[in-house]
Amino acid sequence: MDTSKDQSKPLKKEYDESFTVTPEYRASLPDVQNSGDVEREGAHVPILQVGISGFRIPLRFDGPDGENLTIETKVTGTVSLEAEKKGINMSRIIRIFYEYKEEVFSPEILGKILRHYKLKLDSREARIKADFSYPMVQQSLRSGLEGYQYYGCSFEGMIDRADRVRKIIHFDFVYSSACPCASELSEHARETRDLLAIPHSQRSKTRVSVEVHPDRELSLLELRDMCINGLKTETQVMVRREDEQAFAEMNGAKVKFVEDAARLLFSQLSDDSRIIDFRVVCSHFESLHSHDAVAVLCRGIDGGFRAEYEDFSNLIV
Repeated sequence: MDTSKDQSKPLKKEYDESFTVTPEYRASLPDVQNSGDVEREGAHVPILQVGISGFRIPLRFDGPDGENLTIETKVTGTVSLEAEKKGINMSRIIRIFYEYKEEVFSPEILGKILRHYKLKLDSREARIKADFSYPMVQQSLRSGLEGYQYYGCSFEGMIDRADRVRKIIHFDFVYSSACPCASELSEHARETRDLLAIPHSQRSKTRVSVEVHPDRELSLLELRDMCINGLKTETQVMVRREDEQAFAEMNGAKVKFVEDAARLLFSQLSDDSRIIDFRVVCSHFESLHSHDAVAVLCRGIDGGFRAEYEDFSNLIV
């Protein structure tokens, strides 16, 4: 029996460069996410966050001296999804963000983007986090040399169902930590046995997260200065011998355990009225041990940052 009429026509294997999408054709395209006819898979529950992580875009920032900087930025954008909806239009996360790419990016602009997300994606909550490496000029301790120090930064914004916006800055600061115990033991060996002993020190890192008052602003330069004022021993970019000697002297004058580092930063941050809440995470990459020493502090306000922090490996430099 001849069944050739029942067989499907073979599909063409080609790309038609001349094909033009008309409004009618676009309207005919299936939209699975927003189709009420498609069953949801799994449990009938809302999703707290759904979106896109890690899309890159060059954004404009205010530089520390008022100049304009263009910096590659990695963005994560998410929204909430109600239980009765199958999914969101993922591309809108990026398309909406691109509408603001010519504006100078700051924590203050996050509120506008978040409200746009809620409107266009018909969501009740939304979140944005933008990660970037921010350059600031550092002057050497004694020689007068200058070099660029880069700081890992994130601007994070959240908007809730009541349209309340929280703006958070995450700031990474790398410093040296000379051990007070090793310093004393080294001096003891010199004084009692005439032995040369070198106290151990190590490169260390803090991640400071601050929630800024909705009506106030806090610059990255100001946050950097708070870290320097608290810890003193920032790692150096450009050095001559006199700078290296100065750095050794500074470490001798400012020995610190990881507990000391966290408390010193607490003192700096708690005195600024622009900061509603904060968390300090410190990690000292021990040269004495094969493990790290860590400490976490937060201001301790209701509904604010909590001390739970498990991803210490993310702080390694």
